[in-house]
Amino acid sequence: MEKSSEEENSNDDDGDKAAGCRLEDEHLAVTPTSRYGDTDSSEILRKDSDRVYNEQLHSERRAGVQRHRDEGDAVSVSDSCFMDTCNPSISSLSSSSFSSVLCLTPPLPPSVELSAVLTDTRLTLDVYLGGAAALALLWGSIPGHLKGLRYLRLGSEDKPALEGALCVLPHLTELHSLAIRGRCVYDAQGNPLPGLLTTLPNSLNSLCLLVHVDLSFNQLSVLPSCLLSLPSLSALLLCHNCFSELPPNIGQLSSLTYLSLIGNKLVSLPASLGQLKELQTLDVSDNLLEELPNEIGSLGELKKLELSHNKLKRLPETMGSLRSLRELFIFSNELHFIPPCLNDLPLLKIDVRDNPLGQPPTPPPLPLATDEAEPNIPELHLLFNQHRFSVTSAGCHVFLPGGTQLLFPPGCLQSPTILEWAERRPQRKWVLLEEHDILLSRPLELRPHGITFLKPVEVCMAHHRKKWKEAVVRKYDGTSWNTLPTSVRKGREKHSIHFLGRPTRLACCSVSQFSWFIVVARPVRDSCSVSPAGAFLVSSADPRVKLIFPPDSTSQTRTITLQVLQVSVSEVQALCADPQASVSPLLCLSQTPSMHFLQPVKVQVPLPPGVTGHTVDKSCLYLLHGDPTAQTWTDITSQVSLYVTHLYAIFYITHFSWYWLWYKTQSCVSGMVRKVYQRLKQFKVQFMVLQRKTDPSQVLLQCLPANKVEDRVQSLSEQYDGPQPSDLCDLLEGEQFFAGFERGLDICTDRPDCVGGRLCFVFYSNLKNLKEVYISPAKGLRAPVRGEVSFYRGDIPSGLPEEVVRKRKGHDSQWLATLPLRLPALDADNKYIPEELQLPPLNLGDPESGYLTEANLLSISLQIGQDWRVIGINLGLSYQELDRIQYKYRDNLGALVLDMLFHWAQGQKSAGPGAVSRLTAAMIESGRRDLADELEDIVSLGKQKYTESLRRVGLEAEGQPLCESHQ
Repeated sequence: MEKSSEEENSNDDDGDKAAGCRLEDEHLAVTPTSRYGDTDSSEILRKDSDRVYNEQLHSERRAGVQRHRDEGDAVSVSDSCFMDTCNPSISSLSSSSFSSVLCLTPPLPPSVELSAVLTDTRLTLDVYLGGAAALALLWGSIPGHLKGLRYLRLGSEDKPALEGALCVLPHLTELHSLAIRGRCVYDAQGNPLPGLLTTLPNSLNSLCLLVHVDLSFNQLSVLPSCLLSLPSLSALLLCHNCFSELPPNIGQLSSLTYLSLIGNKLVSLPASLGQLKELQTLDVSDNLLEELPNEIGSLGELKKLELSHNKLKRLPETMGSLRSLRELFIFSNELHFIPPCLNDLPLLKIDVRDNPLGQPPTPPPLPLATDEAEPNIPELHLLFNQHRFSVTSAGCHVFLPGGTQLLFPPGCLQSPTILEWAERRPQRKWVLLEEHDILLSRPLELRPHGITFLKPVEVCMAHHRKKWKEAVVRKYDGTSWNTLPTSVRKGREKHSIHFLGRPTRLACCSVSQFSWFIVVARPVRDSCSVSPAGAFLVSSADPRVKLIFPPDSTSQTRTITLQVLQVSVSEVQALCADPQASVSPLLCLSQTPSMHFLQPVKVQVPLPPGVTGHTVDKSCLYLLHGDPTAQTWTDITSQVSLYVTHLYAIFYITHFSWYWLWYKTQSCVSGMVRKVYQRLKQFKVQFMVLQRKTDPSQVLLQCLPANKVEDRVQSLSEQYDGPQPSDLCDLLEGEQFFAGFERGLDICTDRPDCVGGRLCFVFYSNLKNLKEVYISPAKGLRAPVRGEVSFYRGDIPSGLPEEVVRKRKGHDSQWLATLPLRLPALDADNKYIPEELQLPPLNLGDPESGYLTEANLLSISLQIGQDWRVIGINLGLSYQELDRIQYKYRDNLGALVLDMLFHWAQGQKSAGPGAVSRLTAAMIESGRRDLADELEDIVSLGKQKYTESLRRVGLEAEGQPLCESHQ
């Protein structure tokens, strides 16, 4: 679905912050408390309150829905169906009974057996991507068995599979519970895949026994009309869809007792909602509601009402008629008062946090805060060479090159003052990176240091956001670093520098003094205060991660900080050499003050991708405890009680550190985990050396993350030429390395950062780590000069053997990469003589078998064209060598083909006889029989000429060896 640029930017800004929790383990989304300040025991009450509905569902035996609880942890009706399939008391169909009948395409993953997803009355098809496709296959094979299904779960991440399943659903007339949900399956990086359901066919009104329907995490914008025709429907979950309104005839669902619409775009509720006389739970949190209909007071059986995170300014007086209401959640709205009628409900518990209660209505914003009045503040747009500017008492809005902005409000200075700015080269002195941090900007220095403003000055630094990260501004005052309260927003289009058509992202903070500033990305940090009453904390980066602090877990209030670091499963598998390895997100927990808890704290983490409660082998699950100070990992699996549900692992701890859940089929060694963790902190980088085409002595040195190399080479190809980028190397963010020229090449020593013939770099993944230098022949050599530029850690080695210089070592070795360079010869005027393509001397073959000469290969090369790479591979050239040739002659196909052929031919001098036949065979294997025939003709002609030459000199019969003719 296409989106406007503004929408895309908005999604980028907020994509990593959850608007509400995923409903994978509970009906009610618990919002991360870090967004709203301190947490009290009412958050835990929200979890426990699900029991009211659970008991009601449990009593409805015709639904057959059982609930599973673990000390207050809520599991949805749909998820409980999964867990029931693991119950050995339920008679299930053995997989062998279907093995001779069914051949599923796509097949079930090896770790999933048919008996684990299909029982007498339950079918679970959302445990792997495309699982919904199995419904049509099963219907075609065993329709009689499927007709008795009462509980069905489908994933909606695969469109063709979903469409096929929807065609079968009308035939399953015994269904009591139906779940078609997105975000049930995760990709290799641990990201949930979106649901694609947009509507339901009208034929589903035949499912008259349905009592539970869950369509959460999809793309529904209109309530399917078939749902309004289900007379027994009791529970309806439509969370995290695209509803902006509900149909006026929703009152037809007369049997509805539970309705959840979390995380939609509802701006109002219809009056017919009051006709749902049996409704006991209504959850419309995380919407855009500004008011409620008066008819809501007609819901006489309503026990729980969730209205949090809306825009409600008032509550209707009719709510005083809700005599059955026990829980009312209205936090994070715009309520200035609570109707007195609610005080007449003595059993009612209300959560009113984050509302402006008792405060007068918000006054209109000050003139300076409005876009219309902002032009009254003078604007100043600086160029790259303008580093000084003047600010008066009238204030000023300064726009620096690159998108950074400085807003000086009126009255911040008493008299005109000259101020300065400068962007510094990233160095360790100006950059402080903590664990898992990424630098997003160059250090910005604002002078004079220590100047004090009468009003705070807003500093908005341009940056590029990183996924799963939050951007914060850090300030260095010359002695220490401080992380400043930071707000992130987009710059306005009329002022911002655009990147790929998008406005600049700004990380903004208010300061009273000038010094050095940087923007860094760090894993999203959630915090809450834990009091003796307990608390509940949900990660806003990954709502599947939850912490529950029971009452009396602490005797004094303490601050808890949670960070969740997403880990690439594919990278872990490659590092461990275990294709079955999988890991959960890494939890980084800290607290102030640091002390053990008096009661165990409950931690919930998602199971590693690809692992479910049905398929998990608990002997392969390992819980690792990390010490961030010592950088060690300890296996604590045997020391904790690890409980596994269908989607989650739950354990209890009494102290905070790092925790990482691993699933590994091979032996899990803590040393391996430490090695993997260190490697995951590193970036795959490549080094480039490019020479300017118009001046070969001007060389561009650059170090880039591997995923940026190809685009960078393409953008520079018009101005620069040179060798291929190096192989992959590993560097840490902020690591220092050096570049130096050897074997005949000198770097100009007048560069201020050049010491002893070497250049120092510091690698930062989000910045351009480059230098442009001039090189010259060493010791005044005037002939063409060949040499290398080597990238390495530590001091420059002296007297390196050539075979050592050319060989790149591993990431722990001193040398990172060595790339070749060459300078053409100088003429009498000390100007470089451009080199023409030089073909090496060549004469393959022998008199008896025929020769191949330079002219022969030149003729062949003109016909090879785009097949050159395939032919080169069949000739035995390495991929690295072919890449070098391609980068060297990427703008000249003819020269590229010639270099490939002659490079191979030069290597045949020491390969012994048979070079001609090897070339012919390579042409045939590459599908170029025409060139093979031409080679055979050339060789045949060579043999004929050799025979005729023997006869002309009077030697004996053809074919007689030359040595015999001299006897």
